[in-house]
Amino acid sequence: MGQPRSAPDAALVVGMLSAWPELFERARARLTGRFGPVARVSGVMDFDFTDYYTAEMGAGLKRAFLAFAEPFDAGLLAETKVWTNALEREFAAPERPVPRPVNLDPGYLDPLRLVLATTKDFPHRVYLGQGIYAEVTLQYARGDFEPMPWTYRDYRTPAYREFFRSVRADLLARRRRADD
Repeated sequence: MGQPRSAPDAALVVGMLSAWPELFERARARLTGRFGPVARVSGVMDFDFTDYYTAEMGAGLKRAFLAFAEPFDAGLLAETKVWTNALEREFAAPERPVPRPVNLDPGYLDPLRLVLATTKDFPHRVYLGQGIYAEVTLQYARGDFEPMPWTYRDYRTPAYREFFRSVRADLLARRRRADD
């Protein structure tokens, strides 16, 4: 019989989406207050893969990612998503012409996968609790992150995958230092 054991630490990643990239720094400040320092920041990229968010968030969306330096317990993913959803509501303000000026999508990266948290249920997602589901969005195989059949178009791009490869390299280096 197998014995339960805790999952090895992972890296918390947060995708930020907004038509107002200046909100990324405000979000980063709040996120670092809760999750510690940021180890890696992506560049700001155009998000023109879908118009799904236009009514709620506006046009001309930009995307950026943060990866945090502190080890992340994957068992806290649902709690983290609930917290980032509350933070999104704090950013909604009367001076913004849309109800959701920023979208914060937490997930975790470990050496084998990128897992994202969501409130949307689909057959390939696993319920975590608190109204939150988890989805393996990318798997690491054959030396690279590979998309799953359901992976969103933006997460298939070379720019996103390069960022996640660098976060994975940071995570593996941190683990090697801990083992020394």
